[in-house]
Amino acid sequence: MKSHGYAAHDPKSPLVPFNFERRDPGPNDVVVEIAYSGICHSDIHQVRDEWGGSIYPMVPGHEIVGHVTAIGSAVTKFKVGDRAGVGVFVDSCRVCDNCKVAAEPYCAKGMTPTYNGRDNNGDIVFGGYSNNIVVDEKYTYTISPKLDLAATAPLLCAGITTYSPLRHWKVGPGKKVGIVGLGGLGHMGLKFAHSFGAHVVQFTTSESKIADAKKLGADEVVITKDADALAKHASSFDFILDCVSAPHDLNQYLSLLRLDGTLCLVGLPEVPLPVGAFSLVANRRSLAGSMIGGTSETQDMLDYCAEHNIVSDIELTPIDKLEEAYARVVKADVKYRFVIDMATLPKG
Repeated sequence: MKSHGYAAHDPKSPLVPFNFERRDPGPNDVVVEIAYSGICHSDIHQVRDEWGGSIYPMVPGHEIVGHVTAIGSAVTKFKVGDRAGVGVFVDSCRVCDNCKVAAEPYCAKGMTPTYNGRDNNGDIVFGGYSNNIVVDEKYTYTISPKLDLAATAPLLCAGITTYSPLRHWKVGPGKKVGIVGLGGLGHMGLKFAHSFGAHVVQFTTSESKIADAKKLGADEVVITKDADALAKHASSFDFILDCVSAPHDLNQYLSLLRLDGTLCLVGLPEVPLPVGAFSLVANRRSLAGSMIGGTSETQDMLDYCAEHNIVSDIELTPIDKLEEAYARVVKADVKYRFVIDMATLPKG
């Protein structure tokens, strides 16, 4: 099936128009015409090979929403014209213990990413900076008409990346929860933690974000450069979600955890972060990490968002402004997620 989009051909050059082919849809496949594709910081890391192992040509994009244009003969979940979403992965082994409990991101054989990877045939998989995508219906999500479609796109990564650990560690009423960073991930973590009924403290380096944080649901805002403000919260948090993708000091957040508290990383800095042993052994603290959620949890998240009117705060961008958008993401100069309007994609 002929497709077109924008691709990176090496770590240093800008993304450019690119024609390619996707597989013809099989019995269980859904063809989605892409309306909007979110820009995730991990797109930039992978385009620039900052994590190593990048595969070129690369069509990024794993926050994908659009409409179904064709379905395979065995598809039951969708009909032509339905809204649909595709997230960070498009397949997994389906038979390992993790896949059997719908924890497909932790597939023992490795999930198939939406881009920058290879499918079961060894072919490169191409992502959402494109006009269409073909995905098995098991790994495709239904989207309520209640949700603004463009603002839903980042839920497929930023949304589920924060929803999943907050649910796993049972964040809710009576829990004191911290959110580190108020960017694409952090603003979703803040919205969810507030919606779940926790007492939420937003940590940020920027005083200019205090008003926004409170508007998004923060009960308190702490400027992390203020040592006295941090000290007032020592040993008091049940859970802290760290959404920062740049190098930073984990130990100052570990010191804020109460007995058996957890600091969970969802941001992905490109360099290792030092952790002092004493920061962990005090209060029997835990340092954890979390990826996106599995297929069932992702659908649950989308349904929860429809019920509670939660979407990402976005800025739409045309696809020919990708380099400008990337530069602004790196500078944290966006509130809070760029989404590409795929109507601006030139015809292939």
